[in-house]
Amino acid sequence: MKLAAIDIGTNSIHMIVVKVLQRRTFEIIDREKEMVKLGAGVFSSNRLSDRAFNTGLETIHRCVQLADKLGVDDIITAATSAIREAQNGEAFLNEVVRRTRITPRMISGKEEARLIFLAVRNAIALEDRNALVFDIGGGSTEAVVGHREAILFGTSMKLGVQRLLDMFEDQGSIGEEARGVLEAHIRFLAKQPLQRAKQIGFSQVIGTSGTIRTLGEAAYTLKHQQSLRSVNAEVVQVKDLQVLTDRLVDLKPGKRAEISGISDKRTDAIHLGGILLVQLLQMAEVKELTLSDASLREGMILDYLEQRSQDVADFPIQVDLRHRNAAQLVHKYDANWDSNCHIAHLALTLFEQTQQLHHYGDLERDVLEYAALLHDIGQYLSFRGYHKNSRYILGHADPRGFTDEEILLIGHVIRYHRKAYPQTKHKKFKRLSEADQQVIWILAGLLRVAVGLDRTKNQLVETLSCQVFDQTLEIMISGTGSLELELWAAQEDCGVLARALELDVSIQVAT
Repeated sequence: MKLAAIDIGTNSIHMIVVKVLQRRTFEIIDREKEMVKLGAGVFSSNRLSDRAFNTGLETIHRCVQLADKLGVDDIITAATSAIREAQNGEAFLNEVVRRTRITPRMISGKEEARLIFLAVRNAIALEDRNALVFDIGGGSTEAVVGHREAILFGTSMKLGVQRLLDMFEDQGSIGEEARGVLEAHIRFLAKQPLQRAKQIGFSQVIGTSGTIRTLGEAAYTLKHQQSLRSVNAEVVQVKDLQVLTDRLVDLKPGKRAEISGISDKRTDAIHLGGILLVQLLQMAEVKELTLSDASLREGMILDYLEQRSQDVADFPIQVDLRHRNAAQLVHKYDANWDSNCHIAHLALTLFEQTQQLHHYGDLERDVLEYAALLHDIGQYLSFRGYHKNSRYILGHADPRGFTDEEILLIGHVIRYHRKAYPQTKHKKFKRLSEADQQVIWILAGLLRVAVGLDRTKNQLVETLSCQVFDQTLEIMISGTGSLELELWAAQEDCGVLARALELDVSIQVAT
């Protein structure tokens, strides 16, 4: 099944085209975006301008034509703040229907908040803890509190970058007095929603939307002098967002684009977005913000699939986001999920029973687990060098729920789970810090042994235990049937672990 979702926003019109893989999993196969600025002037005149009206229609018509050429089964369309509030918003939607034969929904602010949270929940591993999600649009800002299983509170505030821009006739820098008025206005409108959110409680704040992602990336780059490879699940500090905002406020529009990450099309209002975001985060009393690349359009897809789940072919559902995305990759590239889960179990058992030797924690444990689950997806391209192919696929798939650091480490563990040992003559490995290089040695060594212990892909090794005697790590295994091939394969590939731990490694079958 192929679907398209068109988000008719106040700032931009976005479309994604997806191939559905299961009820909560899909692959984006095309995108279209045009910063139409439908809402320019709407919040002062209450009307879409002729320019915005016509450009919006042309953009939506082009999106529908592209979706049709790609052979989509259905097109889902939603219109948000600018269309809701413009006196000629209904006329605009009627013209969309006449020209394209699609029927857009004019959704409420609360519905927008719900759909945004569905998307974020599918992109960030929330687990069971509450998260507060902010989405800053052109005409409104959505605030939602929820966790993996439920939405606890959601609202839409009449705070958006285009709406704030309409408060100022001049798009240039604003003085201290005007900024003070703006900040007081934000605090007044956000006071009640933020009080409610804090009453419910949350342990994480997540920001999505183009404005927040732009500010987050720019603040990160300004602080670290390097850009993010992937935005999703990365963290920025509120103090760094404050520094960026102060700088943007002091600059004329033409100079704002000189800051890395700020595009020409956002220079008119990005400083106002910074003021709004920093105020919201300060009111939430947090020191950091997790970025997400999820959006309303992904939420529209997820909601559509949830309502029509009987029409979607499924493979075994994984409740956890990261397991779900790992399962998707394993399924897509024809690897053996059961075998890889067994290898992951063996690897994690080895990890836990050798923890007194390496002293690693949750981050390294997760890296090992997902490296085990995904270690052989590269066989889809070629058996020869499949460890390198697997890293390549992982890097380009960029599965949601993982940070850049996690993807980097998982890719290296996969790369060195067979064949060559980690070496500084390998350029990518050399770029790692010494601490990360040692992590790769340990985790790749553990994974090599675990892969060997399932050499026949029959999950014959059922239990294992580790003990250190003198200068030897003894691994005792037991299971059903002959373990001869598993024992041989694990013994043949324990050199990396032995070198990393500076111990001899002995693997034996328990009697």
